[in-house]
Amino acid sequence: MTDPFDTDDIEPAASDAECPRCLKPAALCVCDAVEPIENRIGLLILQHPQEQAKELGTARLTALHLTDAVFKIGLSWPSLAAALGRPADPKRWAVLYLGSMRPQDFPPGRELVVLDRKGVPLPEQEAALAEIEGVVVLDGTWSQAKTLWWRNPWMLKGRRIALKPQRPSLYGKLRREPRREALSTLESAAFLLSRLEGRPEIETALLASFARMLDRYRATQPARPRPDRRRPQQRRGRPRSG
Repeated sequence: MTDPFDTDDIEPAASDAECPRCLKPAALCVCDAVEPIENRIGLLILQHPQEQAKELGTARLTALHLTDAVFKIGLSWPSLAAALGRPADPKRWAVLYLGSMRPQDFPPGRELVVLDRKGVPLPEQEAALAEIEGVVVLDGTWSQAKTLWWRNPWMLKGRRIALKPQRPSLYGKLRREPRREALSTLESAAFLLSRLEGRPEIETALLASFARMLDRYRATQPARPRPDRRRPQQRRGRPRSG
């Protein structure tokens, strides 16, 4: 089994993150119920550094669910193999990146589409999907995902995939998204892998963990202190020395 967190570029857990695996506070951790699934299609999650502090982030939880998953934090890597930590042919991998494609641009009846370099759907969709050995998911906001896309030119050597989900994210009102079709990293990976492998149980298992984490968040939110995100000079009181 690949250890998705065996990497030099992951920073130590924050002092208030009690679980060393998901880095969530104990009240939000659902690792005890996670049973890793053997996935045939590999998964590489590239997280923008500014996404690390998001309490409701799902990248680490996604990687914990899958035996063939690698999780990395950073802005750029020289190649797919460097990001994965093993040899890989980028032409057999696909990157999940919607870009400027709109839901109305999807072929009729398709929730998942493979695009060429110009963002145009390929004519033989099923054949293109069958050639994919792994997928890259970019973890961050829309602008952060765009940064990762443009700072890693090797992504252009592979396929590009876009999603048009039929239902909104389980986040609901907990996290504001600029587009209705936006999903969490966990939901996107679950959607992709379950359809590429023809195994709906992958999506079922990952969504169950995600829903459980969100339920715990909603249940504990009133009692849990909110972090002070103001800059130091904006905080009231005398400054502390040392």
